[in-house]
Amino acid sequence: MPLRRRVHFILEVDRFGDRISRLVDKALVALIVLNVLAAILQTDASIYERAPRAFELFELASMVIFGLEYGLRVWSCVEDHAFAGALNGRLRFAVQPMMLLDLVVLVLPFYLDLRPLRILRLLRLGRYSPRLRLFARVIRDKRDELFVGLFVAVVLLVACSTAMYYVEGPEKPGFQSIPQTMWWGVATLTTVGYGDVYPETGLGKILGAMVALLGVGIFALPAGILASGFSDALSRENAVRADEMRGKSGPSATQSAALAAIAGHAHGTTANTGGTCPTCGTSLSEILIPPSAPPRDP
Repeated sequence: MPLRRRVHFILEVDRFGDRISRLVDKALVALIVLNVLAAILQTDASIYERAPRAFELFELASMVIFGLEYGLRVWSCVEDHAFAGALNGRLRFAVQPMMLLDLVVLVLPFYLDLRPLRILRLLRLGRYSPRLRLFARVIRDKRDELFVGLFVAVVLLVACSTAMYYVEGPEKPGFQSIPQTMWWGVATLTTVGYGDVYPETGLGKILGAMVALLGVGIFALPAGILASGFSDALSRENAVRADEMRGKSGPSATQSAALAAIAGHAHGTTANTGGTCPTCGTSLSEILIPPSAPPRDP
């Protein structure tokens, strides 16, 4: 296998049984976690002053490793036919959201001294975790339902804040305007209840109790929606893997679609490939890769 393709498989494609790819992923995850931990510890002067040179050397070494990873990803991306082209393909690859995130949270904090941004390196963990990618995919698939839940919560917040403003009157601190009353509304609807602002009139207390009860149900909606999405995605994954365990030669067109929807291969699949990637020829029973577009049944 050519070196560039091998580098691409190690960094970009999650292949079953590829120990080097797994080792590289685990090493990068550990380095990201250590970087975030170092950024947190540096905010404590008593800890940082004990070994400031060690923190600086660790940051420098991390930037060299992250910079090398970034360069290798850009160099090897042309092995994916979606980014064919020595210049144009690499430019399209470099402006992807995850690559822009790499640039912002890995490189810029070192060269521009934007150290607080290093905490955001935790966001890169999604690149190395199939479960975190599944989480992002569930949110994307359920975005319409989540938007409805958010819209209902906002409407309820505005309504209860407006009602409490007129019940408690503009004289009481914390209820002197509807925007100020919204702080009470958020604390009550989320059942946090800081206690810094609270109604004193009898009618206000009744309204507050009703709002708190409504908040329990309204803000539980997103959790239920996401739980349903996870259940559906995991059921599809388990069904595909159960078929593979029975010794089938390869996934059918429908199974390939489910496999691709679960894992995330950029090449995509078609119904006539017999369970292989039409771009790189890799068997879908050996590699989890999501399609860029849904497959078509014959």
